[in-house]
Amino acid sequence: MGGDELLVTGGHTFSTLTDKVSGIVETQTPPKWYLLFAMAVSGLMVLLGAIGWLVWEGTGVWGLNNPVGWGWAIVNFVFWVGIGHAGTLISAILFLLRQQWRTAINRFAEAMTIFAVISALVFPGIHVGRIWLAYYMFPVPNQMLIWPNFRSPLLWDIFAVGTYFTVSTLFWYVGLIPDLATLRDRATKVRKKVLGFFALGWRGGNRQWQHYEKAYLMLAGLATPLVLSVHSVVATDFATSMVPGWHTTIFPPYFVAGAVFSGFGMVMTLAIIARKIYGLEDIITVNHLEKMNKIILVTGSMVGYAYMTEFFIAWYSGNEFEVFAFINRAFGPYAWAYWIMFTCNVITPQIFWFKKVRRSIPIMFVASIFVNIGMWFERFVITVTSLSRDYLPSSWDYYSPSIWDILTFVGSFGLFFTFFLLFLRFLPMVALSEVKGVLPEADPHYYHKDGGAK
Repeated sequence: MGGDELLVTGGHTFSTLTDKVSGIVETQTPPKWYLLFAMAVSGLMVLLGAIGWLVWEGTGVWGLNNPVGWGWAIVNFVFWVGIGHAGTLISAILFLLRQQWRTAINRFAEAMTIFAVISALVFPGIHVGRIWLAYYMFPVPNQMLIWPNFRSPLLWDIFAVGTYFTVSTLFWYVGLIPDLATLRDRATKVRKKVLGFFALGWRGGNRQWQHYEKAYLMLAGLATPLVLSVHSVVATDFATSMVPGWHTTIFPPYFVAGAVFSGFGMVMTLAIIARKIYGLEDIITVNHLEKMNKIILVTGSMVGYAYMTEFFIAWYSGNEFEVFAFINRAFGPYAWAYWIMFTCNVITPQIFWFKKVRRSIPIMFVASIFVNIGMWFERFVITVTSLSRDYLPSSWDYYSPSIWDILTFVGSFGLFFTFFLLFLRFLPMVALSEVKGVLPEADPHYYHKDGGAK
């Protein structure tokens, strides 16, 4: 990927690029931002109201029953953790692979990761019911000298997601430092002092750049295995159980591929909206979007392969409960959810085999939304179909979400978009210092024939 394509169009220089990106946070906020922010805060209020009612009444307000003891809380948790994967993948892995096209999209993809993981962390905390005892999930001594159960998947999630969140936040912040200094040098009064505090005294000297690049490389090296480990741990939550349809060794790689797939779908949705509102078509070009579509095609095909492999393993194992679990998924009472999942995740990405489609903004925008819908249904199908019909037909039951399940899920989008819109308003959404590195001025030995960055 990369080749001789223009990474920045429009004939930008260092100066015009700084004005373009810095101007987004320095000039007047567009009215569209206020409209979107009002909608996001309304969603956040819905989430707080739903959690408040949950705390008051208990988890009985949800649609959980016997045997479906894991409902939308777990589905939403896995969904949001998956969304959080693409940011670190774009930033860390593509950085280590020296893929320069990442520079235009890595900043807000990293931000998306952090806010998605915050949204995910809400659910382990509230799904236990008594959230004032959530500290039991952490390995700290308490007044009753009871330690957490280290064999509990709940504790694994705390370690895996907590570590991922910490490293991703550090990685994001370190990458921000040169750009914060740029904003500081253009600011006045209180704003200058605040930005100066967070810029950590950055002056752009040779020694500072050397230390910065070493720190960034080290954090990229730390973050890369975490991309693979965090969703593998979440997958192992399922795979270590004895529930039919869950205890399969393909779960960790299958979950990781699905997480990258859904993460790129969300990055695509956000990138298309942001570049349109803020006029960033010169920096986030169609070439960038096309490359992301190629990754969506690859990971979507991997997810489709995993679906077929699950059926094969169930048949090949000769275990009648496994065979029934997968037939039940495709043709049982939740067949509607299974086929929505299959259509969105397997069939939809196949349209990206065609170059014209990969470069069509309206089509890729609709496809990215389909990907996210499909991946949410994947988590729903895995969780609910296996639990609702396990070993004993006498205990089978049909699970339906309550209005509080739905409001909590809708509200989690409010939480995510509130943080994300604040990020767009107050911080540079494009990594200025990195994009400047792909401009012609950064390479005095070569200038593209079209007058743009190579």
